[in-house]
Amino acid sequence: MIGLETPDDAAVWRLGGGRVLVMTTDFFTPVVDDPYDYGAIAAANSLSDVYAMGATPFMALTVAALPPDLDLSLSREIIRGLAEKSAEANTVIAGGHTIQDKEPKIGLVALGFAEEGALLRKDGLAVGDRLVLTKPLGFGTTTTALKGQTATPDDIEEVVMWMKALNRDAARLAVEFGLRAATDITGFGFLGHAWEMAESAGVGLRLSFEQFPMLFCAQKHAEAWRFPGGAFDNKLYYNSHVTFNPSIPEEYQMLLYDPQTSGGLLMGVPADRLDAFLQAAQDAGQPAWVVGEVVAGDSIHVQP
Repeated sequence: MIGLETPDDAAVWRLGGGRVLVMTTDFFTPVVDDPYDYGAIAAANSLSDVYAMGATPFMALTVAALPPDLDLSLSREIIRGLAEKSAEANTVIAGGHTIQDKEPKIGLVALGFAEEGALLRKDGLAVGDRLVLTKPLGFGTTTTALKGQTATPDDIEEVVMWMKALNRDAARLAVEFGLRAATDITGFGFLGHAWEMAESAGVGLRLSFEQFPMLFCAQKHAEAWRFPGGAFDNKLYYNSHVTFNPSIPEEYQMLLYDPQTSGGLLMGVPADRLDAFLQAAQDAGQPAWVVGEVVAGDSIHVQP
């Protein structure tokens, strides 16, 4: 039903009877020092694409590459983090495959079920929709600061908390409110993934920079230009589709290009459902920020 021909977050196979199977995979090298947190973040990140499609994960296979000389206690903690985060998502680890490599890499092949009529797609935005984001930005610049040993323990605690958080409740709310458009914010940064949605739907976006949630430490790391290389790649690739108000400093503009690991969902919420959606999110303890709206056009404009 959905495959390589669209930019959606996962492949989808129609099972019949109104049900579909959602399939995706992701894995990466360590973004934090703690092995347990690394495994947990890898699981949350891998499951995120299932949630971004409006599906519920139920089974996964582990994909791992571990150095043969890695201390066994570290390997155990990585796998334990992966397994316990998967269990939190009610997802069974049914097997997998491990090979040797010089640098650790781990993730999941994840499967989920959804109702065909409730699928969330990147091309579902409509003019007038409000854009709602469910996690703050700044993960890439903060983990880059961690690698450069310029991040404080509080910085690390904050970013790890958000990266380990599942997108489960956000996806549940999206399905409950009959939303049609969503994606998760990961390696292409906010603007890269937002442009995928806009281009697919044939619309433009108007964003308000001051409405964006940011990690408490994101501003200081941005001002020190502690960005991963992917942020500059994203800017190079997507900047022709984006216009910033000149009052927004360049280092703050880069935060919208900053690659995220296990970022939040970006959803299009019809204006007449926005208040009820935000109230339901608050009642569920699910963070949600309105960062802009869908407009007619073919570009993204970021205002102060």
